[in-house]
Amino acid sequence: MKTRTPEEGYSALTDDAERNRLLAEMAEQSTDMISRHTPDDWRFIYASPAVTHLLGYSVQEIVGMSAYDLYHPDDVEDFKRRAPSVNYDRGLYTHTYRFRCKDGHYTWLESTSRTIRDPESGAIREILVVSRDASHRIKADKANRRLARVLESTQDLVLFVHLDHTLSHLNEAARRALGLEQQDYTAFPLHRLVSERGNELLVQEAFPAALARGQWRGELALTSRDGRPLPVMLELLAHRSLHGDVEYFSLVAHDLSEKKAAEQQLKAYREELDHAGRLVTMGELASSLAHELNQPLAAMVNFLRGVERRFAGHDALSWADIELPITRSINTALRAGEIIHRMMDFTRKQEPVIEALDLTALIGDLCDFCESTAERHNVRIVNRVDQPMPAVRGDKIQLEQVILNLLVNAIEASRRDDDTSAAMVEITAERFDHGHLMVRVTDQGSGIPPEAMTRIFERFYSTKSSGLGMGLAISRSLVENLGGELWADNLPGGGARFSFTLTIDSPPT
Repeated sequence: MKTRTPEEGYSALTDDAERNRLLAEMAEQSTDMISRHTPDDWRFIYASPAVTHLLGYSVQEIVGMSAYDLYHPDDVEDFKRRAPSVNYDRGLYTHTYRFRCKDGHYTWLESTSRTIRDPESGAIREILVVSRDASHRIKADKANRRLARVLESTQDLVLFVHLDHTLSHLNEAARRALGLEQQDYTAFPLHRLVSERGNELLVQEAFPAALARGQWRGELALTSRDGRPLPVMLELLAHRSLHGDVEYFSLVAHDLSEKKAAEQQLKAYREELDHAGRLVTMGELASSLAHELNQPLAAMVNFLRGVERRFAGHDALSWADIELPITRSINTALRAGEIIHRMMDFTRKQEPVIEALDLTALIGDLCDFCESTAERHNVRIVNRVDQPMPAVRGDKIQLEQVILNLLVNAIEASRRDDDTSAAMVEITAERFDHGHLMVRVTDQGSGIPPEAMTRIFERFYSTKSSGLGMGLAISRSLVENLGGELWADNLPGGGARFSFTLTIDSPPT
C-alpha cells in the first residue's frame, strides 16, 4: 500500500476541508431543505435554513423535534410500513407525504433519504434527508386526475392527435361512437375516421387555423369503423409547450345526430304545414274556381250546340263553316286546362326549387286567377305592378302561396255584400333597399283589431270565424325562409296593408 508523503497528506486534508466548506455553503443556500435525523425516532439533528421557507420553523426551533410528530396521521403509518408511496432505489428512499407547518396547516413534501452507517460496526449512525416542496406537483396531479375523470365521463367525443395527425388517445365516448372499443387505435391515422369532405376541411382549414390562432370550430362528419356517418360540431385545439412549440392537438366533438334528425323532422313538419296551407287556401277558393271552370265549360257547350243547330241535316261541311266555333272551343278548353293545371301545381307536394322568378308576371297571373273570386265579393283587384321588376330569388310555388294568401285575405276583408260600389284591393311592388324588393297588398276592410295585431302571425290564431289560423303563419315562415320579412299595418284611413320583402336575384354592385 502506497503511503502519502506529508505534503500529499496535507493537500488531501486541505481538499477535504474545502469540499466540506463548499457543501456546507450549498446546503445553507439551497431552496431544498437538507436535514439530518436520529435513526430511531427521526429527531432533527440539523436542518438547513430552507426549513423556514418550507415549514415556517427556524433552525433552532426544529432541531430536537421528531419528524413523526410532524407527519400527517394518515401518512406516518405509510412511511413506517414502507407503503407504495415510499420508493427505494440504489440505497435511496423517496417518499411523498404531508408535513405540518408551524402555523398548523399541512404542506406536501417529497424527500429523498439515505442512511449513514458506522464504517466499523455497520450500525446506522444518522439519516440524511433532502426535502423539497411538492405542493404544486401534487395539486397538478390531482387536477389532471380530475380532468381525466371528466374526460372519460363526458358524452362528447375527445380525440388527442399527434403532429402527424395520428391518434394518441380517445375517451370512452369516442371509442364507443367510432367503434374502436376492441381495437388498438394508437398511431391510427385521423383521416380514416373522417369523411372525405371532412378531411379536406381539416387539412385545408382547421389545422392551419389551429396552428395560427390556437383553435378552430366548425361542423363536419366523422365516420365510424362500420362506415356510419356521425355529424358533429368539432372544436380543434393546438396545445403548446412552455417554449411555444405545438406539441399535440385535441379534438372535442359534440354529436349532432339527434339535432340533425330533429331538424329533418321539423323540416318535414313545416313542409306538411305548407302543403296543408295551400290546400286550405285552395279550399277557400273552391267555389270561385268552380265558377271559373263552369264558364269555359258552358261556353264550349254553347259553341258546339250552335254548330249542331246550324249544321244539322247538312250532308257536306267546309272547314270555313265550323272553323270559328271549333277554334273558340279549343281555346276555351285550353283555358280550363290552365286553371286545372295551376290548381294541381299549387296543391302538389314537392321539394322547393330556388330560382330566379319574374315577379311582374307572377303577380299578374295570380291577380287574374283571383279575379272571379273578387267579383263575387264585389271587390276590384288593382294591379300596380305593370312595369318589369328585377328578378327575385325564391321557390315559385311558395311565393305564389304567399301572394295568393294575402290576396284572398284582402278580398275577404274588403267584401261588400250590398249593392254599394266595389271595394278595392291593391297590390304594388317597389325597391326596398339595395338588395331587396317590397311587395304590398292593401285592402279596404275594417283593419286588424288592436288585440290581434301582436298575434296575427301565430299558428292557429285567426280573426275569421271559419279560419284555421294557418295562412299568415305559414306565409311569414315561407318569406323568412326566402331571406325576407313579412309584417302588417293598419292604415289611417281604414283598411290594412301587408308588406313583405324578397331578395333580388342579382343585385347591382
